[in-house]
Amino acid sequence: MNYSLISKIIGIMLILFSLMLVIPITVSLLYDDGNVITFIYSFIIILLFGIILYFPNNRSRSDIKTKEGFLIVVAFWLVLSLFGSIPFMFDKQLSFGFADAFFESISGWTTTGATVIENIDILSPSLLIYRQELQWLGGMGIVILALAILPMLGVGGMHLYKAESTGPIKDNKITPRIAETAKSLWAIYLGLTVICAFAYYLAGMTLFDAIAHSFSTIAIGGFSTHNLSIGYFNSSLIELICIFFMLISALNFILHFMAIKTKDIKTYLKDTEFNSYMFIILFVLTTLFFYGVLTDYKELTIRQVLFQSVSFITTSGFTSATYYTWPSFVVSMLIAISFIGACAGSTGGGLKVLRVVLLFKLLKRELLKILHPTAEIPIRINHSPVNDKISSTLYNFFIFYILSYLALSFLLLLSGLDMITSFSAVASCINNLGPALGDAVLNYGTINIFSKYVLSFAMILGRLEIFTLLIVLTPYFWKY
Repeated sequence: MNYSLISKIIGIMLILFSLMLVIPITVSLLYDDGNVITFIYSFIIILLFGIILYFPNNRSRSDIKTKEGFLIVVAFWLVLSLFGSIPFMFDKQLSFGFADAFFESISGWTTTGATVIENIDILSPSLLIYRQELQWLGGMGIVILALAILPMLGVGGMHLYKAESTGPIKDNKITPRIAETAKSLWAIYLGLTVICAFAYYLAGMTLFDAIAHSFSTIAIGGFSTHNLSIGYFNSSLIELICIFFMLISALNFILHFMAIKTKDIKTYLKDTEFNSYMFIILFVLTTLFFYGVLTDYKELTIRQVLFQSVSFITTSGFTSATYYTWPSFVVSMLIAISFIGACAGSTGGGLKVLRVVLLFKLLKRELLKILHPTAEIPIRINHSPVNDKISSTLYNFFIFYILSYLALSFLLLLSGLDMITSFSAVASCINNLGPALGDAVLNYGTINIFSKYVLSFAMILGRLEIFTLLIVLTPYFWKY
């Protein structure tokens, strides 16, 4: 294990992160919110640690091997979440202890959107933009950003890319070199953010709110600058814009790249995962709408059903209404669809649509093999056969996902939380959703410290898609 290389890369990331604090510092100066010292102190601390880790190891130049790639990715999310908690601890309005600050930070970095803050509306503009910025950086993965500069420093990063990227098929590169891949992904990501902010502004948001919400919308994060989230604006146009960009960001970014490259919108229609995703969303919308009609539940309007369904299935976590007061069937279905989540290669969480599609295809094949035991039935995605290795890995992933969900839920029950809070909170955090039920329905501030650490673990476990984190926790990883 090349610890010198690992320290160097983590140092780079801390230096980059410290530079991003220029944004909340600037906002604090513009609004004169009295929080500039908080972010200056945070900037100095993070920058110093970054320098300490980088410069003694700056001569280390080599390719990142598989084990190092996994360790670096896990270290990124833990270290950045740790240092990201500093402004929350320094902020006088919050008076946070470490557990709350770490929870809020890791929720931002993993784009979960769960919060322990009771009154978001009273926060300073600089802290609000900082929360949104965390989600924006975590959305695409600051690891991918690093890949664009690592080659210039003599560090190759394909193993890093594979560890960080989401979805069951991780060898699809949109450009020949990993650095170019990272640059292409970030160009699309930044472009969507700018367009989204402009659309929000034209729809009636203030410039500050437009920029802040574009950060969390494109990141599929769910953080808002108001307690009522998107419902604060009470605008159908803003909700439609939010729905559109949530859906766009929940799609595979490689698909966006191909559509831009070929200048052909039919690229989306030819994709199996896209078509499956649209079908699932349409099915959920139809089910909830007709449930509202049949039960004469007047709050289940097309507007509310559309927004909340898209928000939950993309794992954004924005709200436009008090969804938790709706009938149990509706609320349960919203939580359940978050397990499906967004598409592979997107900024969203959950199992990923591609995995769900593959699972159903595998189940179909097993049923057909009962009738025709000797038949060779290939599994195809986009008309291409899927490797049997991916199929076997898929089963393992589902097993570990469910076992992790159950184990963490029982830990919360053990800590004293009720069943609804425990199971919904873990579902929300492991799927990187945000909203939950029970004691966490408004925020996570009232739950005990032990549960906050468990849920913090669930968030990073979901963000790194189980295996990346679990493999680092095994003794075999360190022994061999």
